Amino acid sequence: MKRYLAATALALCTAGLADAADNDVAADVDPAAGLRSDWALQITPYMWATGLDGEISPFRRGPRLQVEKSFSDVMDDLNFGGFINIWGRYDRFVLSGDVMYVNTTDSKATGPLPALQIPGLAAIPAGANIDADVDTREFMATLQGGYRIIDTPELTLDALGGARFWYISNDVLVTASHPILGRISASHEESFGWVDPVIGARLFVNLTDKLSLQGQVDIGGFGVGSDLTWSALATVNYTFTDNLSVSAGYKVLDVDYDQDGHVFDTRLSGPVLGLTYRF
Repeated sequence: MKRYLAATALALCTAGLADAADNDVAADVDPAAGLRSDWALQITPYMWATGLDGEISPFRRGPRLQVEKSFSDVMDDLNFGGFINIWGRYDRFVLSGDVMYVNTTDSKATGPLPALQIPGLAAIPAGANIDADVDTREFMATLQGGYRIIDTPELTLDALGGARFWYISNDVLVTASHPILGRISASHEESFGWVDPVIGARLFVNLTDKLSLQGQVDIGGFGVGSDLTWSALATVNYTFTDNLSVSAGYKVLDVDYDQDGHVFDTRLSGPVLGLTYRF
């Protein structure tokens, strides 16, 4: 009888310790990163089939040109952009970094041309019309740090703040038509850049063991660099292994910059496809 009671007590203690260990492991796993909750690191390269819509100045103090390149145009030209997201966390402190490059080739711009000097051309009188082929190369890097304000197995929410760095290069072939001067053309390339402060948030929701949702938004500029910039990314994620998952969704990046004779008031938007590797 004593041996039976001792064996029973030992079995109950062993089961209790095992259950406690299981609970510790479950509490120690980060649903957003698949790693232990004190640290996490993941890298996600994305392909971004983006269109471009907005107004740009092809050169400093040039006219505002309406530029539009739809998603269907992008698909026809196979003109893809991309970006890489690096996300890390230690305990509740988080770090988010994006590096993006987009090349929107052969965007079209038309409109009336005021009297001005076009680089490479003689002064064009007011009333002329233009037809411009615009190749815009856009490089952007965003670095944000923050704190995890909600941390549960089903949902995490991070508050973020940092800076966004911009570099814009426009390669423009301008053709001007005027009743008196006839038709003349010239090409011109010009680049410029600036820095925007940004604040944002990142939300991660677990739906099942394999399926999850992620959203990240930010807003900034506030007249420091651009008048306003904001971005939003929403994806559906599927986990294959502890280290590998795939994401599909949609991204929008908007900026309104008008400083020192340069204008870049545009919106980039389109579907994204990403592959995440967790360390």
